[in-house]
Amino acid sequence: FVPEFTKFSGDLSPSMGIKFSDVPNGLGAFSVVPLAGWLQIVAFCGLIENTGFTFTQRKKIGFMLDASMTGEKAEPGNYGLG
Repeated sequence: FVPEFTKFSGDLSPSMGIKFSDVPNGLGAFSVVPLAGWLQIVAFCGLIENTGFTFTQRKKIGFMLDASMTGEKAEPGNYGLG
């Protein structure tokens, strides 16, 4: 969705009475979204980074590792793509 033309319907924080339509675009969102909301976003990103979308086991993913998600070290520059 393009934030200039559309917004999600519903409440961002029902307990605080904040709707998605109340959140401005860009840096203005920092002052409107509650701290607990930002912490949830950071925690979810950390979970995805650590589990690699499997949620059952930790995988060694990241810089200079195979992009095929096998967990094996690939040759430098290949990243499992060719």
